[in-house]
Amino acid sequence: MDQKNVLIEREGNLLIVTIARPDALNALNRRTMTELHALFVDNPVDESVQGVIITGAGTKAFIAGADIKEFVGMPAQDAAALSAYGQDIFNAIENYPVPVIAAINGFALGGGLELAMACHIRLASDNARFGQPEVNLGTIPGYGGTQRLIRLVGHGRAMHWLLTGDMIDAGTALQAGLVTGVYSQQDLLPEAQKLLAKIASKGPLAIKEIFNCARAYHDPEIDGFALESDRFGWLFETADFTEGVNAFLAKRPPSFTGK
Repeated sequence: MDQKNVLIEREGNLLIVTIARPDALNALNRRTMTELHALFVDNPVDESVQGVIITGAGTKAFIAGADIKEFVGMPAQDAAALSAYGQDIFNAIENYPVPVIAAINGFALGGGLELAMACHIRLASDNARFGQPEVNLGTIPGYGGTQRLIRLVGHGRAMHWLLTGDMIDAGTALQAGLVTGVYSQQDLLPEAQKLLAKIASKGPLAIKEIFNCARAYHDPEIDGFALESDRFGWLFETADFTEGVNAFLAKRPPSFTGK
């Protein structure tokens, strides 16, 4: 479909995805969610892409939540379906086969924080603000916020912020482990690009297996420790591992081939 609210820019082997409704602080309306679904759920992954950055247009907001006007008069059945639809999108982001970084350049509230938490890594600008304020509207997060916030910051902090709807600043988010870096507005996107380039320089088979083992942590039907041991052993017989060890011993940069 024609991408109007979700802009996609290719820079080398990276995709920069911008939520572009700056007049509405990039709020997630139906059209935006449909475009996100088209990108992350409907389309096959381009194997030449090695990383994705998601950010917001402008300097005020990453995504300041859902478009509340669309909630007025919505029946319970439709609301539950909307929640499931959003969870499908954000689960697809969480399970995307290459690293996805949220470059949080302002307000990340409600659905915006939920989208950011679905990304594998979160970096923030120093003016970023975070929160799940749904309780102020008499409702709860619907796109996975009650689950991912607990995973990322622990039960106590998550319950505090979920139950109060309090907003936190970038420094508090960094201290809590919600983000892993805080930068100026002008440095945020370059730092995200630099981080993805660093990851892309590592062994691609190892990166793939880190993703597989990390996902196993959240799957009660998979023994993550057993999977780790299996993939650890398998990697020892790859050309990439041989190259990595030889490069280390020779004190030179490795040249990985993904084999």
